[in-house]
Amino acid sequence: MNTALKNDTARKLMDFHDAMLSAFGPQGWWPGKTRFEVIVGAILTQNTAWTNVEKAIKNLRSGGLLKPQKMHGLKSGELAARIKPAGYFNIKATRLKNFLDHLFDNYDGSIDRFLSKKKGPGLRAELLGINGIGPETADSIALYAASLPEFVADAYTKRVFSRHGLLGEDAGYDETKALFMDNLAPEVRLFNEYHALIVKTGKDFCRPREPRCHLCPLKIFL
Repeated sequence: MNTALKNDTARKLMDFHDAMLSAFGPQGWWPGKTRFEVIVGAILTQNTAWTNVEKAIKNLRSGGLLKPQKMHGLKSGELAARIKPAGYFNIKATRLKNFLDHLFDNYDGSIDRFLSKKKGPGLRAELLGINGIGPETADSIALYAASLPEFVADAYTKRVFSRHGLLGEDAGYDETKALFMDNLAPEVRLFNEYHALIVKTGKDFCRPREPRCHLCPLKIFL
């Protein structure tokens, strides 16, 4: 990509960011009390709304299970029952168990050791090696739990920016993520807030059906 185009794209991306921030204010995302809770939430939020994840997190918290040691000691069936509101609960219980097995097999159950030992792409690569953790989940954990500058390119991101002509409708995860990684400064705080603002916009305005473009703060860019 030539410098002029890159600078133009960067300006457009920051204009989008500033318009959403002005409309919505800081989002305070990710809503997790501990880094382990953030990881659990990232795994549970696959293919479901965050409101459902909150119910599952509440179930785990009420049982005193939002600690690696406690959750690792649960049988899969009991864990699945606790996270049922998040949907696909048997699959997600297995994914949580896979992560916990990796954590205890390699780091004696220490979240701090796991998140601090690997820097940059190393942590992401390790996460992707755990069965059930895909690119979006890995990036969510890297950004929100480990404070590493990995942009989270979810379905909202693709929908918003393809509708505004910055991505093709057939763009995959890597291409969507690269739009931000290649054009924005690799700042954790920026990536954190930008992703949260996109989620807000996608959820409330840029809907799959019947989008509310006339009310969206990004309508000025159409």
